[in-house]
Amino acid sequence: MCGIIGFCGMEGSTERAAARVLEGLRRLEYRGYDSAGVAAVCDGALVVRKDVGHIDEVDALQHLGALVGDIAIGHTRWATHGGVTQANAHPHTDASGRVAVVHNGIIENYLPLRAELESQGVVFASETDTEVIPHLISAQLHNGHPALEDAVRAVCARLEGSYAFVAVSADEPDRMVGVRQGNPLVVGFGEDGAYLGSDVLAFASKARTMATPDNGEVVVLARSGVRFMDGEGREVEKERRPVDVGWTETDRNGYPHFMLKEILEQPEALLHTLEQDDALLMDVAVEILRARQVVFTACGTSRHAALIGRYLFSHVAKKFSDVVMASEFGYFSDSIDRHTVVIAVSQSGETADVLDGVRLAKEAGAHIVGIVNRPSCLLVDESDHVIRLNCGPEVGVAATKTFVSQLSVFYQLAFAMVNRLGEARCDLQEGAHRLDILLHSLNGSLQELAWELREKEHAYYIGRGINFATAMEGALKMKEISYVHAEGMPAGELKHGTLALIEEGMPVVAICPGDETHEATVGNAIEAKARGGRIIGVSDVESEVYDDWLRISRVPPLLYPVMLVPPLQLLAYHMAVERGCDPDRPRNLAKSVTVR
Repeated sequence: MCGIIGFCGMEGSTERAAARVLEGLRRLEYRGYDSAGVAAVCDGALVVRKDVGHIDEVDALQHLGALVGDIAIGHTRWATHGGVTQANAHPHTDASGRVAVVHNGIIENYLPLRAELESQGVVFASETDTEVIPHLISAQLHNGHPALEDAVRAVCARLEGSYAFVAVSADEPDRMVGVRQGNPLVVGFGEDGAYLGSDVLAFASKARTMATPDNGEVVVLARSGVRFMDGEGREVEKERRPVDVGWTETDRNGYPHFMLKEILEQPEALLHTLEQDDALLMDVAVEILRARQVVFTACGTSRHAALIGRYLFSHVAKKFSDVVMASEFGYFSDSIDRHTVVIAVSQSGETADVLDGVRLAKEAGAHIVGIVNRPSCLLVDESDHVIRLNCGPEVGVAATKTFVSQLSVFYQLAFAMVNRLGEARCDLQEGAHRLDILLHSLNGSLQELAWELREKEHAYYIGRGINFATAMEGALKMKEISYVHAEGMPAGELKHGTLALIEEGMPVVAICPGDETHEATVGNAIEAKARGGRIIGVSDVESEVYDDWLRISRVPPLLYPVMLVPPLQLLAYHMAVERGCDPDRPRNLAKSVTVR
């Protein structure tokens, strides 16, 4: 699943709702998707248009923004149940075509619900779990719950899983109804109407304030206003918060891709990450020091950042910690208790696996520290302490500036634990300056290197110590966006199997800055070269073993990852472009993984 957006014009509004929804869908493109669609209600009729492809392609075919009416909902889909087809795209409707739904998440009991509906004569048009929802709503509308909001509440009582959805009905053309259970859904209040979205970015330029329904709550957007209700139908008051205007900018600013823009923004992002509350950092540092055990939980790029954070905690503060993949966290939850600090790292703050682990840890009494970028997200609500990255929206699906910003937070926390926070910030300020110079000096040579490597289908990245996680992150970027099989590993493990795969000309990226790992890593690079590998050295120290040298700036040893990863991001970016791939929208991937 992926992005939801709905718009309901207020009384007197002359806005075409579908046009607003289409604009919101474009702002949700960064989340990753394979199809898109819009449903609009006007004069007692419901019109649904959807198709496979990018939003502009779907709009060209289906004219999404041309739909008329004051009420519209839209969706960008990332396939979970069912293939990438027009039938499986959202919105989904009931058999009569008078109820439409857009949905994120997973309905875990959809198979028995589907079997029950089919036994009653319902014919399904898709393979999705979502389609049971409009059919169930339709049944409720005809059997004792004639109001859409009551039908939605009745249906939610039958659904199992984590979800958020928005429903409209041709029979109630002045309103839409949304509900969330474990998945994000946010209400935005604009001058001429209200919005429902899975992400505040969908309406950030149009709404001035926002509010978030709690789990199980129902929100009704009507032309006359917005109402929130609990699961029993009782109205509840919601506090409105200002929309963070820093999250309204999603323009490429002349760059060919968001990813390139965001890679080159990293020096600025580093400086923004320094804008932290000292008292908050010290409070978290004390919690970490006092804890009997400290566990990081994260996925993908955030997990690689956490691995470096673990090293920093150990080296600077002599505090041992562990890193557990969020999807595996539940299998280790028996050892979590009230003496545990869990550091949950998530760019979006809505990664389902991370949230599942955090909720298990909370039940066990653990103290939760959330490290997030987005200003409003589910992880913020679940955390005891929240540290924000402050680096602004990251639109490219592959994480870039958020990774470096996470490293900055861990660097500051590690030094805060030994009362040297000021030293850490001086290092990071100087690092930001050097990184800016480095990125612009290497960009041209990295583009040339990518052109030379463009036909390669395999690559290996090696490093030791703190640089092992850097190798893993470099490899992840390469496979994410250029579709080259790339593997990152500890350099010392190369001879335990992987050397058998090294062939003539195969790229081997050696992460070997001038720290304590340098000599041993160069030795491993020599082993790979002896088997025909093309050695790409990423270092501030020259060596004869390098076939290509990506020369980085010399910095304090613990700050090397900040210098090492951005050039690897640039190499992956240029490889993607040279291979004809879209680095902003890698196939099959989503920015916010809201399903398990």
